Amino acid sequence: MSGSPSRRPTLEVTVGTARPDEHPEPDERPALHGRTEPDRLPAPDDFGDRWRETVSRAFVPMNVRLLQPRSGAGRITSTGLGPMRVCAVEAGPQVVSRDGRQVARASGPSYLILTLQEQGTATKQQDGRETVVRPGEFSLTDASRSFRKRLDGDFRFTSFCIPRELLPVRDDHLRTLTATAFRGTGGSAALVSSFFTRLAQEAPSLDAAAGRRLSTIALDLLTVLVDEVHDRTRADSTPPEPVALELVKRYALSNLHRPDLSAAQIADAHHMSARYVHKLFEYEGVSVGTWIRAERLERCRRDLLRPAARAAGVAAVGRRWGFTNPSHFSRAFRSTFGMSPRAWLGAADPHTPTPPSRTATTANAA
Repeated sequence: MSGSPSRRPTLEVTVGTARPDEHPEPDERPALHGRTEPDRLPAPDDFGDRWRETVSRAFVPMNVRLLQPRSGAGRITSTGLGPMRVCAVEAGPQVVSRDGRQVARASGPSYLILTLQEQGTATKQQDGRETVVRPGEFSLTDASRSFRKRLDGDFRFTSFCIPRELLPVRDDHLRTLTATAFRGTGGSAALVSSFFTRLAQEAPSLDAAAGRRLSTIALDLLTVLVDEVHDRTRADSTPPEPVALELVKRYALSNLHRPDLSAAQIADAHHMSARYVHKLFEYEGVSVGTWIRAERLERCRRDLLRPAARAAGVAAVGRRWGFTNPSHFSRAFRSTFGMSPRAWLGAADPHTPTPPSRTATTANAA
C-alpha cells in the first residue's frame, strides 16, 4: 500500500473538552484524536463521563462503565478512510454497551464495526451469542442492534466503522457473524485479517483517492467473508432429507392459503435453495407444484362438504386455499375428482349420499 507525501492533519483534544463547534450529532461527528495524560486525570466520575463522550463521538452513542475508576490514560485516534473510519483505542478495564433506546434514537447511518484485537481480551455479546476475542483475532459488531462488550484488563484494538448500507449482504446473513471470533488462519478470514491489519497501519498516510480505492477492496473482502460463513453455516445446519422434507411440508401446509406459495418462497423461508426444495420432493416422486395443488384441492373438497360452503360459494372456497382464478380452480377440481366443484357442492346436500372420494372411485374402477 503506497502512501501520499502529504499526511492528513490530526485533530487533538482533551477528552470531553472539545469546542462546541466540534460537536455535531453523535452519528455524524468527525474523526478525532483524544487523550488524557496520566498525571492530569480528572476526578473518577468526571473522567468516566468524558471518556464516554469521547467513545460515543468516535463510534456511536453508547454506555461506558469503568471497572476501575482510575484505570489510567484513555486514548482514541480516529482517521477517515474513504467512507470508513479507523479508530485505534487504548484504555483500561471497562464495559461498553449499546441499548435499545440508543438504537431507536439513532438518526444517522448504521455502522458495522470490525475490530482487530491487539492487546487484552474482550467478551462480546450480540444476537444471542457470546464469545471471547483474544489478541490476533477480529470480530464484527452491528451497531444497529444492541450489543455489549466487557474488557477486564488494559487493552488495545483498532476498529473500522463501516456504513452498513455499503455492504451488499442480507441482515440475516450478517447476524451469523456477529459476536464471533475470527482467527484469520485460513479462508477469507485470513485475507480480511491481513488486509485490514495492514490498512490500519497505513491509513494515516493515505490520501483521499487511495483511501477510497482501498476501502472498496476492504468492503469486497468483507462481503466474501459474510457469504462464505453464511454458506458454511447453512450447510452445517441443513437437516437430513427426511427431516427437511417434513419441515418444509409443515410450512407449506400452514401456508396453502398464500397464492404465491412455491418452491422459491418455501426455500427463502428456510434459507435453502429452490433447487434443494425440488430435490426433497423428488423423494416423494412428485413435483412441488403438483403436491401443493393436490393438498389445496383436498382441502377445498372437504370444505365443499360443509354446510357453510353453500353460503360462501365455490369461488370463495377456492380463494381460501390459494386458487385466485375460479376457472383454473374448476378445471383442476374436475381433473382430480371427476366433477366440477359446483356439482360436488350440490352433491353434498344432506338428503343425498356423500359423493365418493377420489380414492374410492379409483378402487371401484379397479
